[in-house]
Amino acid sequence: MQWGLDEIILFFIVVAIFCVVLELAFRLGRHHRTHSNDSTRSHLTVLQTALLGLLALLLGFNFAMATSRFEARKTLIQDEVTVIGSTYLRAKLLPSDLRGKMSTMLKDYVSARIEFMRAGTDEKLLEAASESSRMIEDQLWNLAAAAEAQGEATAAMNLVIQSLTDVYNVNEKRRAEQDDHVPATVINLLFVVAIGALGFIAYSYGLGHRRRHGSTAIFAILIAMVFTITLDLDQPRSGFIRVGEESMLRLQEDLNRMSSGNERPRPRKPRQERIAGNADNARSQICQVRSQTIACQSLSAG
Repeated sequence: MQWGLDEIILFFIVVAIFCVVLELAFRLGRHHRTHSNDSTRSHLTVLQTALLGLLALLLGFNFAMATSRFEARKTLIQDEVTVIGSTYLRAKLLPSDLRGKMSTMLKDYVSARIEFMRAGTDEKLLEAASESSRMIEDQLWNLAAAAEAQGEATAAMNLVIQSLTDVYNVNEKRRAEQDDHVPATVINLLFVVAIGALGFIAYSYGLGHRRRHGSTAIFAILIAMVFTITLDLDQPRSGFIRVGEESMLRLQEDLNRMSSGNERPRPRKPRQERIAGNADNARSQICQVRSQTIACQSLSAG
């Protein structure tokens, strides 16, 4: 998390802070009740409405920023899967020695990327997986450069080099996206405005000497939930909402299947479709024979 806390712990801390603010503001309003008048209450109502509008604006703004970054990370993972798969397929066009080496390196690269995604917030695991990815990238590029230096710069090799460049570019975008978060200043501003809005609500209740425990508590909890989910979306390596690794795992399965030479079995058609297909083939063959016979008779008559 951006505040260095677990989501559940952060949620309860925020709720506790909001409840304390509500109680203190209510008591302060009750203390000032004897000195207030209708003009003061109307002024507080205007300020309360303005703060609630500002709070709604900041909540929507922060949530939209966190969601857009989360979707961008998901898109980059899919792009990385696509370019790695394309590189592997293009490597199949290379000579046997290069094909075997590059295919093995690409499978190792996928494994390293999966380990990077599973590392979570562990700095040591992240650094190890990132270093492994960079090492395999260098090996792939050196292998392609050596093949080109030896005069093997075929059209297939050019395609592989282009795909490798795409792999590096997407990987760098992913690394940059991992460090791109909602600015801490904006998050802190949201927290301060939420405290101010809740404080004005409780203060106005104190002036009227009316407690609204249920409604104000529910409102505070809802704001705390949105606040926590916003931070959770902004941190894809921790919390409940994470960027999935399913697409990368499917790519790993596909690469292992292709390297072992096992193709996916084709689905068997239903019996009725097979009978209909055989009948159509038989009709086409009969028509072809009839047309050939008619052509031969015409030639004989001529």
